[in-house]
Order: sequence, then structure tokens, then C-alpha cells
Amino acid sequence: MKSRQLILLVIAALVLGGGGLWVLQQRNAGFDRSKSNMGGSLLGPFDGASISAVRITQGTNTVNIVSDGQTWVVRERGNYPANRADLSSFVRKLAELKVTRPVKVGASRLPLLQLSGEGSTLVELLDASGKPVKTLRLGKQSVRGGGEDDMMGGGGGFPDGRYVQVGEAISLINDPLSSAQPKPENWVAKEFIKVEQPLSVQITHPDATNSFTLTRTNEFSDWTLVEAAATETLDKNKLFSFNSLLSGPSFNDLILNPDLAKLGLDQPTRALIKTASGLTYELRVGQPDGDNYPVQVTVTGNLVRERTAAADEKPEDKERLDKEFKEKLAKLEQKLKTEEGFGKWTFTVSKWTIDPVLKKRSELMADPKPAASPGASPSLPDPTSLLPQLPGAN
Repeated sequence: MKSRQLILLVIAALVLGGGGLWVLQQRNAGFDRSKSNMGGSLLGPFDGASISAVRITQGTNTVNIVSDGQTWVVRERGNYPANRADLSSFVRKLAELKVTRPVKVGASRLPLLQLSGEGSTLVELLDASGKPVKTLRLGKQSVRGGGEDDMMGGGGGFPDGRYVQVGEAISLINDPLSSAQPKPENWVAKEFIKVEQPLSVQITHPDATNSFTLTRTNEFSDWTLVEAAATETLDKNKLFSFNSLLSGPSFNDLILNPDLAKLGLDQPTRALIKTASGLTYELRVGQPDGDNYPVQVTVTGNLVRERTAAADEKPEDKERLDKEFKEKLAKLEQKLKTEEGFGKWTFTVSKWTIDPVLKKRSELMADPKPAASPGASPSLPDPTSLLPQLPGAN
């Protein structure tokens, strides 16, 4: 080999070797950069007070939880109040998310991680002008023990993380963010009426023969049936549900612009419930849709605003009792104000919750005793009882 050719080969080897070294250095540098973000904040710092709206979108489904400066509401539910506790917890969780592991994938693999297309979920934290403060795209949930197979859609079990994209960076986090769904019904405040110490329950069905009225003198006494027929006997075991009637109900969703005839609310089952505190609840229940019923409610109050002192009340007790009465009255006034606000809405309530209101008169009665069958033979004594007793027999 000529010396000139040998020199050219040496130069080529050096160039190729240097290029390979450069590629290796770049790979190592990229790995080190990825490692450096592990455990770091996913979204980086931001001012939570600047957040005036949260928007969650998946495909054609969107929910907007927005603030008017005083309260948070769900826009897709007619600006019904939002569950502030759940919303605050969600935003706080986003602010505290850490990168469990950076993920290096090309654009072609984004669909596998559900970070593109209909499967991805976009979460936007917006300021008062509607400008995004922070944005992240949520992809596939990772599964405990799934490992790298989970990236390909395999594995199974309990989700313990999720693939997310912030800007161009893709990461795995250790929270599945299961609540990040564009379902308006999941974000409304589910607190509802709370009936306490009912003393009178009047249920009026469209078929009058099913209607009835129950009353009692106090929360510890038995219920009695108003205008009971001579043949009617209440079964006390069937009345327990009225003791705690609607004492802690919730609702599933709201119905905007209800068609009363279609929902059966033009001829509803009505419940009129009067309580010891002076609050009165009127419920109108329509026809079921699966296991849910449309319900409208009106709350009114006739509160006692002056305390009547007992005849033997001691002067030293008056100040304490007056204070307790005023505090109780203030709570009742606030309760009335809150529950009066439900009157402009139509709710969907589960059958399990509303079931006592749907009971019919006949369902409260004791079961009739079975009558003897006509022509049945009278019972005969045991033949052995007719035998004479033998001496010494026990």
C-alpha cells in the first residue's frame, strides 16, 4: 500500500472515530439532561391565585369550571355552584406533581401513550382573560407492574401513574389523575336538602288511592296514619325510613331546560314534609329514567324568632339560653337561605335516595293474616296423648 493511501485511511478512521465519539457524547448528554429533570416539578412555579378557570377537554367533550371572583361555577350546568373542595384539591395536586421519569419517544409513538387524538385529555389552567397559565396533556394511565409493556398498551391492574406532555417534554408521573374528566356532573357541588326532625309527611300520588299522610308529635314518637280506615293497620317495621327521611340525600346531576311533560313533572308524585324547626319541604318527583328520577324541590320556612322562657327558668340561665336560641336561629336562617336556592333547579336523584317518597299507602300496612282454607279438616289430637299413663311413667 502506498504511503499516500495509508495516510488517507488513517485520516478517515480518525474522522469516523471522532464522529462516533461525538454521537456517543450527545446521547450521554441527552441522558444526563433527562436524569436531571427526574423528581423535578412537572409544571414549574405558578401563582394559584391567578387561576380563574379550569378547562378539561377530551375529544368533543369539555367542562369549564370558572370563577366570577366570588364563587366557582360549572358553565355546562347553567353556572351551578362547583365543588370547591374537589377543585382546590385538583389544582393543588397539579401544582405539586413531580416527574417520576422522563420519557423519550418520537411523534409516531404518541398515539400509543394516548397523547394525541381522541384518547388524550387536555387540562388548561386559565387566567381572568382566558389566557392559559399552565397547560398539560394527559395520556394513558400506567399500571402497577406494567413496566415498559404498559407503554405498548399491555399489562393490567391498578393504575398508579400517567403519561403527560407539557410543551414538548413527555414524562411519567406517579398519579393517575383519574378525576381529570370532562364530565360536568362530576364537578358540581352535590350538597342537597337535609330534612331534620320530620313531624308530618304527606305523599300525594297521581292515583289518589295510593296517597297517605303520616304524623307524629315529636322525633321519638310513633307515626300515625291520618284518616285511617277501620281495616288499616300500620306496620311499624315499614315506617323506619320516614324517621330519617331525606336526612342526607345527594343528587347525581341537573337537568337544564326541563320538559315537564316528558319528565312526568306535570303530574308528579308530591311529598310535603313539615319539620319541628318550622321548615317545610315540597318535592315533586317525575317518571324514572333507569334508576334516576327527576326531582324539583321548594323549601319554605316559618321560624320561631322569639324564645318563650320556661315558667321555672332561673335568672342565671336566661343569658345562656337566649344566646343558644339566637345561635340556633341564625343557623336555621342560613339553612333556609341555602335550601331555598335549590328551587330553581331540576335534579336527577337515585331511586335509592328517593324511595320512601315513592311508597304507596298499601305498602305501609301490616300483612293480612292468612285465612283458614275452606273445607280444611280440623286438627286432630296426637293419638299417643289418648293412651292411659302407665304406672311409673314420666
